[in-house]
Amino acid sequence: MAETNVTTRPGTNVTAQEAQRVPTAVPRVDIIEDQTGITLWADLPGVSRDSLEIKVEGDTLTIEGNVSIPVSEGMEPIYAEVRAPRYARSFTLSRDLDTAGIQAKLNQGVLELRIPKHQQAQPKRITVQAG
Repeated sequence: MAETNVTTRPGTNVTAQEAQRVPTAVPRVDIIEDQTGITLWADLPGVSRDSLEIKVEGDTLTIEGNVSIPVSEGMEPIYAEVRAPRYARSFTLSRDLDTAGIQAKLNQGVLELRIPKHQQAQPKRITVQAG
């Protein structure tokens, strides 16, 4: 039986079995909904823009990132609270959300995703005319 290859970071393929052995942490998130969409903030300390992968397949949003904390030459870390070298988390999205309009920003280890609602899912104000 052939093994399936999966991408754990851009340009690096490993077998599905090897990917399961990589310790993975679940990032903490905050999600806020307003009338026009949702905003999701995920804590991803040590993840660079180049090692972050965000994908939508069907109604599933997946966030994955590899941790790389640069250490200056001649220095050695003696304590680290980030113990897993990888973050991964998936979410099921409402069909009211427009995944084609997702915007993503990564700033100092915090990912901000803005996912707008489809125009027809946004509330509409009805004007009442006096008769």
